[in-house]
Amino acid sequence: MGDEKTNQKKRSTGVNRRDFLASGGLTLGAAALASSSLKALGCADPSCQDKSGTGGQPMASDMGVIGDCTSGTLDPDLFLTHFDWGKVTKDLGDGKKRREYTFFAVDKEIEIAPGLFFPAWAYTSETPHDQDGNQIPGPGGSTGHVPGPTIRCREGDEIYIKFINQNNHPHTIHFHGYHSSEMDGSMKHQFVFQNETFEYEFMAEPFGLHLYHCHSVPLKRHIHKGLYGTYIIDPKEGREPARELVMVMNGFDTNFDGDNEIYAVNSVANHHMRYPIKVKKDELVRIYLVNTTEFDSINSFHLHANFFYENRTGTSMKAEYFTDTVMFCQGERSILEMRFPKTGLYMFHAHQSEFAELGWMGNFEVV
Repeated sequence: MGDEKTNQKKRSTGVNRRDFLASGGLTLGAAALASSSLKALGCADPSCQDKSGTGGQPMASDMGVIGDCTSGTLDPDLFLTHFDWGKVTKDLGDGKKRREYTFFAVDKEIEIAPGLFFPAWAYTSETPHDQDGNQIPGPGGSTGHVPGPTIRCREGDEIYIKFINQNNHPHTIHFHGYHSSEMDGSMKHQFVFQNETFEYEFMAEPFGLHLYHCHSVPLKRHIHKGLYGTYIIDPKEGREPARELVMVMNGFDTNFDGDNEIYAVNSVANHHMRYPIKVKKDELVRIYLVNTTEFDSINSFHLHANFFYENRTGTSMKAEYFTDTVMFCQGERSILEMRFPKTGLYMFHAHQSEFAELGWMGNFEVV
């Protein structure tokens, strides 16, 4: 079994993303990357030249994935709708709860495109729970996932996280939001070394869409390798019921040259081109959109044939913008809300064309 898995892996070495695009496509394999994993916006096969009357240029059907990820190391579909509410151990009154979590940092190879594995560092939650207190399976199970579990709670809840580092590098969990300096996870004396434990404890404030990530050094390496996740604090009065989706924009430098070769939402390139996200006509769709991309100063989200309301950082009950495109630096995030008045396929992608061609594309299927 181990040998079979090894034989399936195709690793990129010595080729950067500009080489991918200049060669007319994104190809993944051994040194020459000769075995395609993502379809390129180009036509490398001589048999397809000029058949469409476009001078050999690709048609829309050429966008997408060749093959499928079969290792099960990542589950972008489960992650999309997975919220870890923690184990409630105490009722604090006035609707507030004490929520407890146990998190680990682990090594994990993840399949980010068909046949392409990346040596990640990942967070995992020992016992994720749903809103009703039931224990539920988490994406990645006990072996970790990139992004890490989505932590969810309510404004004023008491949060307790026992963090155990099972990786041989020092790690932390740094949360955006309010907490004391002792809980910041950013200073050298707060680094958690292999087999050590640290306990984070703070009140969930302010309400909004936040994130967490490792703040050990070198910071860019620890984030790029996969140690990040989403942290949602619901307002006391709650929000209007909706179809809720978590989308974390990220990228992967597969040959460690400081440039990303793969871009995605929730880690698997073009996954939602192959498996569109199904939503219902006219229902309210709420996206918790976070950017954790390293090595690029900006990332973006564009929705086709529709507009959405944008609530920056989710710290207001009222949306500030009505648009179809948002752009984020690393760590920026927004809550997007939309309805689809007509059925059909609606594309979404980064509006940096290079990112889209390297995997950051998907579709909504409105039914």
